[in-house]
Amino acid sequence: MTADAFQLYGTRDVEAPPVQLRAGRLEADLASGNLRNIRYDGIEVLRAVSYLVRDRDWGTYSPEITDLKIEDSEGYFEVSYRARLEGPDRTELTIDVRIAGTTDRLDFEAEAISYTGFETNRCGFCILHPIVGVAGMSAIVEHVDGTIETTRFPDLIDPWQPFKDMRAITHTAMPGVTVECRMEGDTFEMEDQRNWSDASYKTYVRPLALPWPYRIAIDEPAGQRTSLIIKDGRVSQSSRHASPNDMIRLEPGHRTGVMPAIGLAITPEEAEATLAAREALSEIAPKELIFHFDPGAGHSGDDLRRFAEIATIHPGHTTLEIALPCRQSPSTEAADIARLMHSAGLKPDAIMVSPSVDRQSTPPGSQWPDCPPLDEVYAAAHAAFPGIRIGGGMLSYFTELNRKRVPARQLGFVSHCTNPIVHAADDLSVMQTLEALPFITRSVRAIYGDMPYRIGPSTIPMRQNPYGSRTMENPSGERIPMANRDPRQNGRFAEAFALGYAIRVLDAHLECLTLSALTGPFGLIADGDEPMERALPRPLFNTVRTLSRLTGAVWQECISTAPAEFLAVIVKDGSGSTLYAVNLTSKTQRVDCGACGAEAMFVEVAPFATATLPLIH
Repeated sequence: MTADAFQLYGTRDVEAPPVQLRAGRLEADLASGNLRNIRYDGIEVLRAVSYLVRDRDWGTYSPEITDLKIEDSEGYFEVSYRARLEGPDRTELTIDVRIAGTTDRLDFEAEAISYTGFETNRCGFCILHPIVGVAGMSAIVEHVDGTIETTRFPDLIDPWQPFKDMRAITHTAMPGVTVECRMEGDTFEMEDQRNWSDASYKTYVRPLALPWPYRIAIDEPAGQRTSLIIKDGRVSQSSRHASPNDMIRLEPGHRTGVMPAIGLAITPEEAEATLAAREALSEIAPKELIFHFDPGAGHSGDDLRRFAEIATIHPGHTTLEIALPCRQSPSTEAADIARLMHSAGLKPDAIMVSPSVDRQSTPPGSQWPDCPPLDEVYAAAHAAFPGIRIGGGMLSYFTELNRKRVPARQLGFVSHCTNPIVHAADDLSVMQTLEALPFITRSVRAIYGDMPYRIGPSTIPMRQNPYGSRTMENPSGERIPMANRDPRQNGRFAEAFALGYAIRVLDAHLECLTLSALTGPFGLIADGDEPMERALPRPLFNTVRTLSRLTGAVWQECISTAPAEFLAVIVKDGSGSTLYAVNLTSKTQRVDCGACGAEAMFVEVAPFATATLPLIH
């Protein structure tokens, strides 16, 4: 527990390193009782196999693990343990687990039993296939009834489940090597987790069309098993293992574009703090302020007046983001908000409007909530705010936009957010969500073409939960899915995540990217509730300020030999060309920048650090 850990993560709690398991060419990491980074001959064949239990808000339980035993010998490993968790009203669930691996097979078995009964939204296996090298590739699906389907993993992001009623799925991991994943004990289906910016396809137990939450009966054991079966038909089987001393190399690519405007989100709750931090606002100089207004949450004309006061000290553009209640006709509600806005003296450059109810997810098998037609909503916005640019989309995440698509012909721009802690909140999973961003932006472009496109506010903490009744409180500063505060917001981790995010979405040619607020739990400045001095800039401040200053500059693609670990972009402005790079890992990276024309051919970049390197040409 060092000061360095706090600087990196905003907390002195460091995740325990995984236990590495190996049987011949088959390798896996054991972390918190589950398997991840499952590799064969150095290639990731599955991202994870986990036995998970969700509560009624889709929060994930963290069970207490006891009786852990690990045997690891040449060509074989075995793991066993007992997991116990507590639910509401003193209910309990116990899970006995056995994991066994040989050179060409991996079995993960679990039996759950409750002596009290137990309420859950999901209890069972989640199997994650990676997306890089898998998206768009062929797959063979065996269904519960024994039928075989030859198909493909979705390339563009599927809004619903691409595969249902599954018993097994097989794909080619590398030429000559096939991987079969077989699931027993229940009916499984797959969802495209790229919807939530997870870098995986998730196969899970219990179809979503069935009711949830449901109750596990008293004294009725439920067993499941997942098996990974590898068939290696290669004649020559020379190892693909990379040397641990391999240096990351960067080289210029061909794609180019213009750096997007950078926005900051401001809520009524943070308006006063934003005004108090006007010097920091001026230093960052964002090109866009996004004012959030939700009448259903009690926001009023007084809040709009405070927004107007902030707008007077901001030389850039402003957008009023409206969660339209839709309790009356859209025309009546939009007109009422317009009157309040004019009375407050707020004159935004754009209005982003979306029905409040559309912030909540409508999973497969659920009934869509009552909502006026979107054509009517946007027609009302145009009538109420004449002469102001009207945008639409979702105030929540790409998932909701993909499932309920807005009428582009009525809009000046389309917008959505993302959040990296919907399903998992460990450090690796959060950073891996960056891999999914190009798939999200490419899917949006496939739907909406070249219309102006915005993303954000997108932050590590979750500002609202479309999948349950609330975001999760996090008073102890832990790594918790769906939490409204996250300790890493205070560390270099968030700074690295933000620059990695900006680089990953460059191909989308965004009009505006918003990665933070100025103050509060989503902000660039720590407040009094954080374990820092008041008004102390977080490391994230540096990245957002830099990106804001680069607005409008020309970027050129920079190709990394290890994009999951290190990203970079070349930016050209009036002062020349500069390489902006970021280490996405907790280890120091040695990088060869010579092909990009850097003055220093080789550089070392510290964990979760950014680097700025002038280029000679």
